[in-house]
Amino acid sequence: MNVLETPILPTKHRYAKNQQPHQIHYEAICVFAATGFFLDDDTYFKDEVCLRPGHKHTFDDNNYLVKSEPWFHWHYTPRDISFQQALEEYITLLTDITKDLVGDHSVILPLSGGIDSRSQALILEGLKNPVHAYSYYFPGGYPEHKISKQIANVCGFTFDDYKIPKSYLWNKINELALMNRCFSEFTHPRQMGVLDELKQMEGVFYLGHWGDVLFDRGAPANIRESEVVDLLLKKMLKPGGLEFAQSLWKAWDLEGDFKSYLISRIETSLSEIKIDNISAKVRAFKTSQWAHRWTTTNLCVFENAHPITLPYYEDRMLEFICTIPEDYLAGRRLQIAHIKQNKKLSKITWHEQKPFNLNNYQYNKAPYNLPYRVFSKLKREFNAMLGNPYIQRNFELQLLGTENDKQLQAYIFDSDFLSFIPRDVVQEFYTKFKNTDTVYYSTPISMILTMSLWHKHFLRNNA
Repeated sequence: MNVLETPILPTKHRYAKNQQPHQIHYEAICVFAATGFFLDDDTYFKDEVCLRPGHKHTFDDNNYLVKSEPWFHWHYTPRDISFQQALEEYITLLTDITKDLVGDHSVILPLSGGIDSRSQALILEGLKNPVHAYSYYFPGGYPEHKISKQIANVCGFTFDDYKIPKSYLWNKINELALMNRCFSEFTHPRQMGVLDELKQMEGVFYLGHWGDVLFDRGAPANIRESEVVDLLLKKMLKPGGLEFAQSLWKAWDLEGDFKSYLISRIETSLSEIKIDNISAKVRAFKTSQWAHRWTTTNLCVFENAHPITLPYYEDRMLEFICTIPEDYLAGRRLQIAHIKQNKKLSKITWHEQKPFNLNNYQYNKAPYNLPYRVFSKLKREFNAMLGNPYIQRNFELQLLGTENDKQLQAYIFDSDFLSFIPRDVVQEFYTKFKNTDTVYYSTPISMILTMSLWHKHFLRNNA
């Protein structure tokens, strides 16, 4: 079993024999409301847990979880090696892992304009496996798929691009709720919008999830121990999330206050990671929490189409990261140095640093990037005047507009659901979403929608 291997969906294992079945875990749901994911092994119910990765689990004859013991312990043991040696080891390791994972199968490679999938493409280019790459884009948004197509062309892969359809969510929402069991808000896995097309492909998915976290600093270089919790709060809390969680905490009349509860949970999890280096410790925390409860949740959508492989989830990769000096990981140094070995790939735009590439991204600052920024803003404003707004986020396609709004209201103002989250709380955040700040309150309203589907499928139907 891999360090990050875990059931794609939380597994039902009652851990308290004398506890009332299906007692709602309101505190955990408040964390979910604030951050978009549950912590540790929490679920919606107190009598169900999500099995934690990197642990050995023991069950009794009645399938109750007796205990969980970690068999993998995060550490930071940097070796005294040169950057060049680390680079060569990384390339060899990623190549070996890839060969082991994909075997002689055809490969399906999701491509973006970033670094992780480009690193994978470079590895696959050197193998004999047939590779079909694809990318998707928002209509009216930045054409990231054009960057992906350039990468595919350089590597000799076949390629398709897909437009994420407007309002696809309402035809897929019940299917998605049953897939991910409502452990992620529904506008996050945009691949759901092209699932039928993905099913028409052949091969195994070669996914680049979590490479961006492993191959970068976990925290700023000069951060102090006393600043870590504040840093994690800033990273974990979604826009409007703290406000929404506090409203739920008050409506459900829970003891104490939500922020103190969340901080105590973070401090407890951090204390379990026996690493002195703060950057490495934060990376380990994020991997133990985000990867487990955020990233992994929606892998079930890919798995619904074809088998999945995850090179950055491999034990060997995590052990390698634990032994590499932080300075070699900072700023994506290893991955960038790897990609620069292919001059054509390194010259293709890096989406995060657009319009710059891996050779000149250090110039993505004033005054060098001003002409591009001014031109891009003028272009967006001109298109908006013509009735073609710039689309950056999936919620803009799925939740905005008259027809989307009708569907949204039907779910979040369902009378049965309002027995779970009071109407005044739902109305407050719906009004703020519509009238105050659509972007800022989009996550709370998406979370309310997600909870309404959980209430329908997993609480009301199983009461």
